[in-house]
Amino acid sequence: MTDDTQHPQDPSTPDAHDAHAARGDAASRPHADADGARPAGAPPLTAAEAVAAQAAGESAVPPRGALSDRVNDVIGTGPTPAPPPRDDEVIGLFGAHRDTFSERYHLTRLNKVRRLWQIGSIANQFDILHGLTPVKMRLMLEALGPTFVKVGQILSMRSEILPQSFCDELAKLRADADPMPYQTVIDTLAAEYGRPIDEIFAAIDPTPLGSASLAQVHRATLTTGEDVAVKVQRPGVRETMAQDVSIMRSIAKVAAKVVPSAQVVDLGGVVEELWDTFESETDFLIEARNLSEFKRFCSRYAYMDCPKPYMDLCTEHVVVMDYVDGISVAHPERLVAAGYDLKEIGTKLVDNYATQVLDDGFFHADPHPGNIIIDGGRIVLIDLGMTGRLNAKTRSVLRDMIFAVAKQDSPALADGLLRFAGVEADNADYPSLLADLDVIVKEYGTVDLQELDIAAFVTALTQLAQRHGIEVPSTVTTVARALVTLEGLLDEFIPDVNMIEIISEHIATSKTPAQAAKDELKSLGVEGHQALHGLLGTLAEAKVAARMLTRGQLRVNMELIGAEEPMRRLSDMVNRLTMALIVVGLYVGSSIVYFAGVPPIVFGIPVVGFLGYVVAFALSVWIVFDIYFKGRRSRRR
Repeated sequence: MTDDTQHPQDPSTPDAHDAHAARGDAASRPHADADGARPAGAPPLTAAEAVAAQAAGESAVPPRGALSDRVNDVIGTGPTPAPPPRDDEVIGLFGAHRDTFSERYHLTRLNKVRRLWQIGSIANQFDILHGLTPVKMRLMLEALGPTFVKVGQILSMRSEILPQSFCDELAKLRADADPMPYQTVIDTLAAEYGRPIDEIFAAIDPTPLGSASLAQVHRATLTTGEDVAVKVQRPGVRETMAQDVSIMRSIAKVAAKVVPSAQVVDLGGVVEELWDTFESETDFLIEARNLSEFKRFCSRYAYMDCPKPYMDLCTEHVVVMDYVDGISVAHPERLVAAGYDLKEIGTKLVDNYATQVLDDGFFHADPHPGNIIIDGGRIVLIDLGMTGRLNAKTRSVLRDMIFAVAKQDSPALADGLLRFAGVEADNADYPSLLADLDVIVKEYGTVDLQELDIAAFVTALTQLAQRHGIEVPSTVTTVARALVTLEGLLDEFIPDVNMIEIISEHIATSKTPAQAAKDELKSLGVEGHQALHGLLGTLAEAKVAARMLTRGQLRVNMELIGAEEPMRRLSDMVNRLTMALIVVGLYVGSSIVYFAGVPPIVFGIPVVGFLGYVVAFALSVWIVFDIYFKGRRSRRR
C-alpha cells in the first residue's frame, strides 16, 4: 500500500488501495465459507459442482449468504454423508501415510532444480561473490520475486541478523508488480464463490487500485449498493513461495553442517519463521478477522477507523472491505489545504498507537504513510495483513524499560531485557551485561526526548542482546520496527510531533490513581500468592534436607562463580606441562638408545632412537603452536 485514496489516480501518485493490495506483502488470510452459514460438515461448493448442478437441471445458485440452500439442492437435505475412506491411507510401524510439504504444494525435484538455476542466474547478475551493497541487495531481492521481497521486508526488522544500513535499505522494499489481467481476476472470483460474480457485484472497475506481487485490489459495487474494495490473491502465489522456502530449507541444512552453529544465526529457525509469515500472509481470512477486531477497537475513538470487512464474502484468497476515499498522510500539503491540523493528526495517531501497543496489545505492524488515510476527520488505518500481539507481561516490561532509560537505571533495563528473553540472568555474565547497558544508558538516557534516535537505540539494544546470547522475541522486534517506521513518517511529513514525548506522556497518564492502585493491589495479590506457595515449597524441601542431613546422606555441590576461565587455563597449563615432560622423556630415552647403538640399525642410525627423536620433535612443535594460537584467541576475547 503506498496510497492515499482508494480511487484511481495519476499513475505517478500511489493510491490508497495500494494500501490494501500494493502491499502484496500484506496479503494473507485462512479460508472459510464465503457464502455464510452451511450445514455442519457440508463441503464448500466449488465452481465445477455448480456447473454440474446447472447441467443436471438444478436451480441457479442463489445470491450471497444462501449457499446452504444451494448445497441442499445439490446433495439433498438429509444428513451429510461421511466421506469415503481413502485407500492410500495406512497405519503401521513402517507404512504410515504422511502429508508431506512437497505433496501438499505439488513440488517436484525438477521444478526445484529449475527454480534454483533461475535464482543462481539472477544472483550471478548481481555478482554476489564479490559482495553486495545494501542497494544491490534490495534490487536483487526485487528481481528474485515475491518470496524474496517478503524475505527482505522481514529481514529489515531483524537488525541482529543484518547490519543496520542493510535493514534501512530493505525497509524500502515494496511488492509492486505488473497488474493481473482483468479476466484472471474475474475467473478467480468465480472460482472462489462458485457462482456467477454478477450475483454478488453490480460492477467491478477493470483498472486496479493497486497491484502487488501477492494480490491486486479493484474498486467494486455490490448488488446491494455498497461501495467496496476487493483484494484478490494472485493464483499460484502460495505454491511459488512454498517452492522457494523448500529450497531455502535445503540451503539452511547444508549451511548448518558446514558453518559452526555458534558463529551464525539459526538459519533453519529463520526459514521456518519466514514460512509461518508466508502462510499467514497468503491466508486472507486472517486479514479479514484483523479488520473486524480492529474495527471494534476503533469504535471507542471518534477519530480512528478502519475499513469494515464483509465476512460472508471473504475467503482464503479474497477480501472484500469498505472502500475508503481520503488523503494519505504522505501528502501533508493536501491535508493542510483541506483544513486539517497536521500536529493534531500526528499527536492523535501516536497516542492511539501507544494505546494499541501498551494497553490493548493488538497493533498495526506496518504504519507506513500509504496505510494511513485521513477521511472525514478520521484517521483510517488500512491493510491489516501485518499485525502484532503483545501479552500483558510483555507490555508491562516495555513500560518498565522505557522508564528505566528515562531514569538511567541500568539494572532495571537489564532485568527488563532478560524478562523479554524469558531467561534468568547468567550470574557469570551479569556484570558484563550491566557494563554494556551502562554505555547505552549514558548515551541515550541523557539525551533530550526530542533528540532521541529510537532506531539507533533499538538497534543498540538488539545487538547487545545478541552479544550476550539473549534471544529477544520476534514480537518485540516487530514493535521496534513499527515504532521506527512511525517515527520516520513523522520526521518526514509531520516534523512538529515528537513520538517519544507523546508515548511517555501516554504511559504517565494512561491510568488514574485509583486504577493504578487497583492494578498494584492485584499485582501484589498475585505475587503474594506465588511467594506463599514458593515459601511452602521451600519449607518442604528444607524438611527433606534436614532428614538427609541427620542420616548422613546430604551432599553439597559448590560452584565458584567466575572460576570457569581460571580453571580452564589451569587445565591447559597442566596438560602442556604433562606433554613437556613426555617430550623431555622421549628426548632423553631416544638419546640413550641412539648412543647405545640399540638395533635395528639402518645406515648406521638406530631406528628406535631416530623415531623417538621424530615423535619428540612433532610433539614440541604441537605444543608451541597450541600456545601461540590459544594466546591469540584469548587476546581477541
